[in-house]
Amino acid sequence: LAGGGADMVELGVPFSDPLADGTTIQRASHHALQQGVTLAVCLDVVKQLRARGLAIPLLLMGYYNPILAYGIDEFARDVAGAGADGLIGVDLPPEEAVGVRTACAGRGLDLIYLVAPTSSDERIALVAGQASGFIYCVSLTGVTGARGELSSGLPQFLARVRRHTALPLAVGFGISKREHVKAVAGLGAEAAVIGSAIINVIDRAPAEEREERVREYVEVVTGRREATI
Repeated sequence: LAGGGADMVELGVPFSDPLADGTTIQRASHHALQQGVTLAVCLDVVKQLRARGLAIPLLLMGYYNPILAYGIDEFARDVAGAGADGLIGVDLPPEEAVGVRTACAGRGLDLIYLVAPTSSDERIALVAGQASGFIYCVSLTGVTGARGELSSGLPQFLARVRRHTALPLAVGFGISKREHVKAVAGLGAEAAVIGSAIINVIDRAPAEEREERVREYVEVVTGRREATI
């Protein structure tokens, strides 16, 4: 990912009931759990990536249950110790995040919240008042997954969020093409988040070619390489 031009890496922590995710990430999460991947294993992966020289920001993304089971203070301590920069809490609203937010802040970690097109202005203002790092803008109503087109309501949604914050905006859910990334940037967002499409690349490639195929895909969506298809 980094070799292809990604500015940040998001490492998903597998969970048995990933309600916000579509079939692609659900399948990947289920496979990871079957292979014994836990939150502790993910933290070890972070350590290994840092030891191998990964220098760009790295965030964990996951659901609250594994964090609660791990222990909130222990989680923040070990995330920081592993070398990650923060957490995207998929199902962690500000009202329930006081403990996690305090623990993360004490370790210098960013806690990233999600807002959606269905979020009211009051809700967006609440999130903006507690956010750090950036705000994750869910581009559509629904679950994760690569899609052909962006939502027609995305410009209005991003404009609403921008009125409440000067933090960078990252747009995710449904991003899969270079055209999507360019469109998101043209709307004033600072980042585009791609997950399911990368998993699809991995799934389609022979095991020995997966690393190269992912790098090539990231080069295309970041504009470093022209698409060949």
